[in-house]
Amino acid sequence: MLIDYHTHHDRCGHAVGKLGDYIQRGIEIGLSQIGVSDHMPLLHVDPDNYYPEMGMALEELPRYVEEALALKDKYRGQIDVKVGLEGDYIEGWEEQIEAIVNGYPWDYIIGSVHFLGEWDVSDYRQVHNWEGQDIFAVYERYYDAVKKAAQTGFYDIMGHLDVIKRFGHKPDPSQQADTEQLELAALSAIAEADIAMELNASGLSKPCAEMFPSWRILESAIQMGIPLTVGSDAHDPLKLGEHLNVARQTLYDLGVRELATFEGRKRIMVPFEG
Repeated sequence: MLIDYHTHHDRCGHAVGKLGDYIQRGIEIGLSQIGVSDHMPLLHVDPDNYYPEMGMALEELPRYVEEALALKDKYRGQIDVKVGLEGDYIEGWEEQIEAIVNGYPWDYIIGSVHFLGEWDVSDYRQVHNWEGQDIFAVYERYYDAVKKAAQTGFYDIMGHLDVIKRFGHKPDPSQQADTEQLELAALSAIAEADIAMELNASGLSKPCAEMFPSWRILESAIQMGIPLTVGSDAHDPLKLGEHLNVARQTLYDLGVRELATFEGRKRIMVPFEG
């Protein structure tokens, strides 16, 4: 079974291609399941006075769901379309996030931390915010947010767990043991919440040149029994499935033989081969 559970499209403002383009591309490359999972609208910043093209407008959210559900029905029998959302966790905005999570018939919700306050740590236009920062202190804030996200119960999959490393900023090697404790605490929260985690292959194309999460974190997640799934984080139909052969082989080499899939917020484990 070939799956890709992390994709975006032009509604989010920083991707290209219509939803239908991704689904047609998924059929072309032989996917069994494709998860559409565009970004939740921005809630905590004023989109008119922030970086442009960060996410879909709030009024587009129901249109996104309607189109995704229509495509799920249209392509039934050719490819299994899963209707999802990448729902940012933003501390202090839990009530608003919960309303979106509970307001639509999702198949799954990816819980991702992009924001520390108004700083999107994954946005290349905001890398200047690292200047003068205590990198380990930023990692502490980031992994604290990941823990809190897992504990909300809003999410089915935790997304790109260590995306904080995207631009190559990492704590000093002397702080390695402390950094690993931050990672393990986040993984423990995920395991306790009984939710899945993705292996996001897009990191191979980013400055960090490593999947999200790292091999080390993956090994710990597997030891904790955390279910895993895979996603390309494609922002272009031609990028759909990119590097997922590496992701699948990595999981297989680590002894994983099942992947998490979803239908109506229920997790279904399916066998796979590397």
